[in-house]
Amino acid sequence: MSDDLFFMSAAEAGRKIAAKELSSTELTNALLTRTEAIDGQLNAYIRLLGDAARASAKAADEAVARGDIKGPLHGVPVALKDIIDLEGVHTTAHSKLLLDNVAKADAFVTARMKAAGCVVTGKLSTHEFAIGGPAFDLPFPPARNPWNRDHHPGGSSSGAGTSVAAGMVPMALGSDTGGSVRNPASCCGIVGIKPTYGRVSRMGVVPLSFSLDNVGPLTRTVEDNALVLQTIAGYDPKDPASDPRPVDDYAASLRKGVKGLKIGLIRHFYTEDMQADAEMAASIDATADLLRSLGAEVREIRLPPLSQYAACNRVILLSEAYAIHQEWLKTRPGDYSATTRRRLLPGAFLTAADYVDATRMREKLVAAFYEAMQGLDAAVTVSSMETPANLADMQEVERTYARQARAPFNLIGNPAIAIPSGFHSNGLPLALQIVGHAFDEAMCFRVAWAVEQELNLGVRRPPV
Repeated sequence: MSDDLFFMSAAEAGRKIAAKELSSTELTNALLTRTEAIDGQLNAYIRLLGDAARASAKAADEAVARGDIKGPLHGVPVALKDIIDLEGVHTTAHSKLLLDNVAKADAFVTARMKAAGCVVTGKLSTHEFAIGGPAFDLPFPPARNPWNRDHHPGGSSSGAGTSVAAGMVPMALGSDTGGSVRNPASCCGIVGIKPTYGRVSRMGVVPLSFSLDNVGPLTRTVEDNALVLQTIAGYDPKDPASDPRPVDDYAASLRKGVKGLKIGLIRHFYTEDMQADAEMAASIDATADLLRSLGAEVREIRLPPLSQYAACNRVILLSEAYAIHQEWLKTRPGDYSATTRRRLLPGAFLTAADYVDATRMREKLVAAFYEAMQGLDAAVTVSSMETPANLADMQEVERTYARQARAPFNLIGNPAIAIPSGFHSNGLPLALQIVGHAFDEAMCFRVAWAVEQELNLGVRRPPV
């Protein structure tokens, strides 16, 4: 089969299926065959649902024949991080604790993708409960990076990053509490957005931190990401954080360009607060110069130190995560991986005063961001400070996981998208973040699309 079918964008596949130039069955069979051939090396899937996917693809083709096309992603395969419910299928969160947990209903986002005519191909690897790191003491092996399978693919939406980058599926849904969509996007050379808090319902998604959790798409192109977010965004009264305001048409402004836009560069995050790898930093600076060459005004802005955002995020996340996991940590601690247990247990020693102080500090950090963004359309900064570490060196994996600038935007709640910015001399992807005003995902996509078109990195494919 042609690689073109494996790496076809979701948007192009949707157009071809609607025009009857390609069937959903043909595309689904090709992707399932590829997955069966290579996933033994990459461990992206926990559960591949081949028979169910083929049946859904057949139904999608029958709908096309009737002229009943549900939208631009009709008939296109999608996979789900295994903390997202799919009715009748196990949701394990990659944990021994939930091996027998069968979803009684679809998550809100699953139902939205199905209603759009998409074909669900299976459930994807994650870090345990979306907080543990890559671990080998769990029921399922950790996913691997398709650019170099000795390295991790980022997390916690690890299987989502791997499957999309490796051409197993054109789009996947993950979650992001401290960067868990944007990290695998950064590590795997694809696109991932954390939407504005409240833009996408978390109903039917295993929680980690109620005030920080988000659901977001991972795709190979910015256009695909916009189309998936368009599909899953919207008000859900079953999620108390869900926002009722109308959803923008994200694809409508993609091609408007950046001429005349005012863009901030949060450079101190990766040159002062932390020292990013030289090639990573250079790729972000080069992107800022690229945006200038395209007619945008780019100027440096300053926020409070990255360490303040990270510490505040950590206290809130661990407090809320411990509240969710405290009973199992008391009664079944040995059923967690050592990494997950080590990450969750500090929450037991945080006090109510610590949590209240963090929420107060959060308001100050949010205000500082809004002040810095006055008069700007968007901002650019680093995502990961360096490329992903080798899975054989777990100390290095642990060290590099904290070297990132994604957590501030979970804390603030604003949209942030990670996109590729080049390739390191070690062969692994480089990446950056574009941050927008609340509920202005359309501007994030607009800036990201302009960069994507100029860099044209999608022609390079992983060696799997």
